[in-house]
Amino acid sequence: MDRRQQALEAHKKWQGKIEVTSRAKLETMADLAVAYTPGVAEPCKEIEKEEDLSYTYTRRGNLVAVVTDGTAVLGLGDIGPAAGMPVMEGKCVLFKEFGGVDAFPICIDSKDPDEIVRTVQLISKSFGGINLEDISAPRCFEIERRLQEVCDIPVFHDDQHGTAIVLSAALINALKVVGKPEGSVRVVINGAGAAGISIARLILQMKLGSVTLVDRFGIVYDGAPENNPAQAEMAKVTNLEGRRGGLAEALQGADVFVGVSRPGLVTAEMVRAMAERPILFPMANPTPEIFPEEAKAGGAAVVGTGRSDYPNQVNNILAFPGIFKGALAVRAPRITDSMKEAAARGIAAAVPLEELCADHILPTAFDRGVADIVAKAVADEAVRLGIARA
Repeated sequence: MDRRQQALEAHKKWQGKIEVTSRAKLETMADLAVAYTPGVAEPCKEIEKEEDLSYTYTRRGNLVAVVTDGTAVLGLGDIGPAAGMPVMEGKCVLFKEFGGVDAFPICIDSKDPDEIVRTVQLISKSFGGINLEDISAPRCFEIERRLQEVCDIPVFHDDQHGTAIVLSAALINALKVVGKPEGSVRVVINGAGAAGISIARLILQMKLGSVTLVDRFGIVYDGAPENNPAQAEMAKVTNLEGRRGGLAEALQGADVFVGVSRPGLVTAEMVRAMAERPILFPMANPTPEIFPEEAKAGGAAVVGTGRSDYPNQVNNILAFPGIFKGALAVRAPRITDSMKEAAARGIAAAVPLEELCADHILPTAFDRGVADIVAKAVADEAVRLGIARA
């Protein structure tokens, strides 16, 4: 049985990867009277007087909504909210399995940012956090920003920030392997959508290096007529040398390549034109911009991809379970830039220095201790910022 048929058979058998289970045992009429009427009225009355007690008397404090409109689903594109449901269920499984966080899929049948924002705002009192998933750019930027303004719980677009956090962690450790200090390198990011822009912002925030963005029109520069609003903003803080041209021109002399774009765009010859001991993260999935074998043939010192069958998988699973676990634990109302940086450095530190090498710059997806490391880093930073509530 091939993988496609195996996946279909498994999903048909499961008929959904998640279910609701009861934490309250109902074995007697007395149990029922406590869990439901008349006993349930008591926590209701307390929450009515003080809404924050919803975190004490309900599951809200450990419950995340995984929200999508189905417009940018896992390499499949705009397939709609119903077709995106298996991915959202899968994301909920990962939250629970790796972070101990309960999650529920919310698939919204609208592409209108106003409707999406209003829908999520109206249901937000049921949840402790909102994870936006597979929403196309540039709409995702506006939706996240507006939800952060109207909701008093963390809102996190994982396609942007989860990728940026794990990639930054990988870069921190890759720089150690190749012996280049943080801040000394030039990073080329191919793909100036949600993930690429978020990666660029975090790299600049963490002062890991300078950044040049490239999209399908070529190098992003200030004043380029093709820039969308998000790219126009980034053009003011990237490509400070004023480079023009395409990906090949951008890569000349660059120390790091990050690909969040399309398969087969980078050649071994382009790698040879980079700086000594270059670092490559071709993350197009399932087919990367360049396969690790070809990248290494061109002189790459460290290579990471989005695939699980190669070393150094850049996998969001290393970030989002722990980020939400930490934010929920201290009732942080938002996930700040410095909390994202703390998460990235936590992931990087999860690889012991004595184990660090070209083929081991990140923990694996099944390193269950990573979520706790990230959660502590995020929670500690929220406390330091003075936004923790518990």
